[in-house]
Amino acid sequence: MAEALLKTGKHVVTAITRADSSTQLPEGLETKKIDYDNHSSIVDALRGQDALIITLGATAPKDTDASLIKAAAEANVPWVLPNEWGCDTADESLCADTFVGDGKRALRELVSSLGKSSWVAVSTGFWYEWSLAIPTAYGFDFDGRAVTLFDDGRTEIVTSTWPQVGRAVAALLSLKIHPDGDGDDDESPCLDRFRNSHVYVGSFTVSQRDMLDSVLRVTGTSIDDWKVTEEPVRERYAAGVEQMQTGDRMGFAKALYSRVFFPDGSGNTEKTRGLHNRALGLPKEDLDEATKAAIQRAKEFRWGQ
Repeated sequence: MAEALLKTGKHVVTAITRADSSTQLPEGLETKKIDYDNHSSIVDALRGQDALIITLGATAPKDTDASLIKAAAEANVPWVLPNEWGCDTADESLCADTFVGDGKRALRELVSSLGKSSWVAVSTGFWYEWSLAIPTAYGFDFDGRAVTLFDDGRTEIVTSTWPQVGRAVAALLSLKIHPDGDGDDDESPCLDRFRNSHVYVGSFTVSQRDMLDSVLRVTGTSIDDWKVTEEPVRERYAAGVEQMQTGDRMGFAKALYSRVFFPDGSGNTEKTRGLHNRALGLPKEDLDEATKAAIQRAKEFRWGQ
């Protein structure tokens, strides 16, 4: 996101980071070090900013999002992009089944209740390079050349690459705030159009079968080289919930990912909501290139596998 924002040439981008952090940040960023236990240090870092983009990892302390949102309100930051970046958090049934809805909704409501900022929730579907590299997620085990298809593997979902997410955020925050004249349209939208609402973007609307076809092309293998298993998606979801109840964190991933493949369309926001790719000027991407990136990531990174 930071790199995409910098590339526009329209933004001064500031990273707020812990005083003891050693993370390497992209060149061109301004940096402000804060103490998350010191509210005033967060407020000071946010003064004069036009927008706060929250991108916290799952292991961040539970109250960190709220601390940032409260500080943004005190610093009079007009726009907040909450820590969404995933499945459709406006879908109440999906959120209830994936155990993320109450927390996400509460944070959006907090932004509104403080009365200083407006929020825009960016819904991207799951990250393609990340998810395809994890067997528990999209079902692909590259080391073992095995794939588990949920039901028949033909349910389509929206999924996004990291570069596309960055481009979406950069395009969104580069929009004019108010419409020209009396209205607005898809060709020349304004930020007001998305005030206190969701923006839906994606790279690909694909099924697991589409992903498998791409994997075969990229790896130069045939279907006979792979062990293909089909698993009822609702049974897989139930098994994930059961694992969660025993304290197995992989159960959450299993439940989360299998739920978006339910044949109710909840994972296909292109169909249920309509994507804003065109309004934001996002490019079409090459599925095979993204698959290559995912396979490389699978070689370099192991996440609870």
